[in-house]
Amino acid sequence: MHWWQASQRRHGGEPQRPTGEAGSGDACHAPGSGPRMRTGLPPSSHGPKVTAIGGGHGLAATLSALQRVTDSITAVVGVSDDGGSSGRLRHELGVLPPGDLRMALAALCGGDTWGRTWSRVVQHRFGGDGELRGHSLGNLLITSLWEETGDVVVGLDWVAALLGARGRVLPVSTVPLEIVASVRFPDDSETGRLEEVRGQVAVATTSGQVEDVGVIPRNPPACPEAVDAIRTSQTIILGPGSWFTSVMAPLLVPELRAAIIGSDAQVVVVLNLVPQSGETSGYTAARYVEVLTSTWPDLPIDTVLVDPRSIADESAFHAACRAIGATALIRRVSTDRGMVRGIHDPDLLAAAFAEITGRGRIGAWH
Repeated sequence: MHWWQASQRRHGGEPQRPTGEAGSGDACHAPGSGPRMRTGLPPSSHGPKVTAIGGGHGLAATLSALQRVTDSITAVVGVSDDGGSSGRLRHELGVLPPGDLRMALAALCGGDTWGRTWSRVVQHRFGGDGELRGHSLGNLLITSLWEETGDVVVGLDWVAALLGARGRVLPVSTVPLEIVASVRFPDDSETGRLEEVRGQVAVATTSGQVEDVGVIPRNPPACPEAVDAIRTSQTIILGPGSWFTSVMAPLLVPELRAAIIGSDAQVVVVLNLVPQSGETSGYTAARYVEVLTSTWPDLPIDTVLVDPRSIADESAFHAACRAIGATALIRRVSTDRGMVRGIHDPDLLAAAFAEITGRGRIGAWH
C-alpha cells in the first residue's frame, strides 16, 4: 500500500497552524486559512461558493477569473498527468502527479507582491544537465509536503497556506489515474482503424480522433473533501481545457460525478476557444456539448458559455443547448493581446462568471 492510500480523514476540531519542528508530527494537521480578500468585491461580501473542476491551463484560467468574483473557491483537479516532471515523480515515488495541482495553486495566488512572487517560484523549472533538469520547484514542494504529512489534502493545504492561495485545491481522486482512450486513425478503409491509446500525454497529442475515454482503475475512489465541496457548492464549473483528458476525465470518478448529479448547484460548462489538434480536431461549439452529454445523459448542465468567435454555426450551438435544457450564453471571453488565439481573458471571463452567478457586471465588456 502506498502512503497516499491511507485514510483521508482529518483530526477533529478546527485545524491550527503548527509550530513544531518538521518531522515532529505537527505537520499532519492542516494549517490555518490563508488571505481571504478578493479584488472587486465589497469588504463584507464573500461571494458564491464555487467549485471548478478540470486541470492544466484551462482550469488555471477559470481560477484566475473566479478570484475577481468570489472568495469561496475550490479547485478539484485531475490526477492523470504522466508526462514531464509530474510523470517522473509519479512513476519514481508512486505519488499523485502534482503538476496540475501546482498550476491551480499558482493561479489562486494573490495579486500582491507575495502572491506574484510565489506564483513564479512554484512554476519555476530547473535547467542544467543534472537530475533536477525539467523539474518544477512547485512539484517538488508539493511532493515533499505529502511525504512529510502523509496526507494528500493536508499537504496541499500547507502549500496553499504558504502561497497565500485564495481558495482550496483538491485532487479529484486519492489515487493516480491512467487515461485510456479509443482513438480512430485514418487508413485505406472508409471507417479507419480503432486503437487503444494509453496515457494522458499520448491521448492529448494523438493524431487520431478520440472517440471515448476511460480511466484505470476503472472505478477510482474520489477525494472525500472534493465530493463535499461539490455537494455544498452553489455553482460548479467544468472547462475549459483538453476536452477528454482534463474536462471529461474527472467525471469518470463515479462518486464525484454522482455528487454533481445530486447537487442543487447550477452547473456551468465553459467551452474551449479553439479545437485542440488531434484530441478535438474539427470540433464545433455544438460538438463539445454533444460529446459531453452523449457520454453522460444524466449530467445536469444549466449554462454553456462560449466566445462568439468560437461559434461556426450559431443555430447548431443553440440547438445543442436546447436539447439538454441549458442556457446558451455567448460572451466575449478571449484576449485580444497581440496575435494570441485560444487564451481566455481573466477580466472578461470573470465578467461572464459574475453574470452567471448573479453578481452582475464587474468590469468592462470589451
